[in-house]
Amino acid sequence: MEVHTVKILLLGDERCGKSTFLSRISRGRQNLTGTVPITLLKDIDQPFVFDLRSRKGQYRFEFHDTSSPDSWKLLEPDLIIICYDISQRLSLINMQRVWIKEVRTTFASADNLPIMVMGLKRDLRSEDDPNGIIYPQEAYRVSAEMRADKYMECSAVTGELLSETFEDICLTAAQTTTADGGQSEGACAVM
Repeated sequence: MEVHTVKILLLGDERCGKSTFLSRISRGRQNLTGTVPITLLKDIDQPFVFDLRSRKGQYRFEFHDTSSPDSWKLLEPDLIIICYDISQRLSLINMQRVWIKEVRTTFASADNLPIMVMGLKRDLRSEDDPNGIIYPQEAYRVSAEMRADKYMECSAVTGELLSETFEDICLTAAQTTTADGGQSEGACAVM
């Protein structure tokens, strides 16, 4: 059986939670609940490889986690996930003003490249935030304005929505290997 390799690039501000997310999912499906302590993966371990088998085939997902402007521009990703920290409004602003523009100017195939938006640190959403709470509806609206294909959020620390988020990423990544590709049909979907 043929193995389909999919390169997935996670972009976002430093410390927005990308490494914690990947560290949690690297522990295996049984540890997506947030009950096992996290040992952070290191950048030198890239790409972080996940081999999955489904009824539709075998897949090798290569996750690249970086906010370094030099190295990620050399990749030819099949899927991009722009990440932001739900507890930091500046992270949401940078996603909209910096990261999506970088994607569109760096990759010639950006118009055909599926882009997902992932809110991380869901457990830190606070009613007492002086910058205002970033509700899912606001982040979804920003994602739709950026013409992202999907919006999702989770907490790698508590495991809240982690399994569902990882499943959505895997489904979209698997779709990139088909003739239809992984892009949505013109509207951002909430996952």
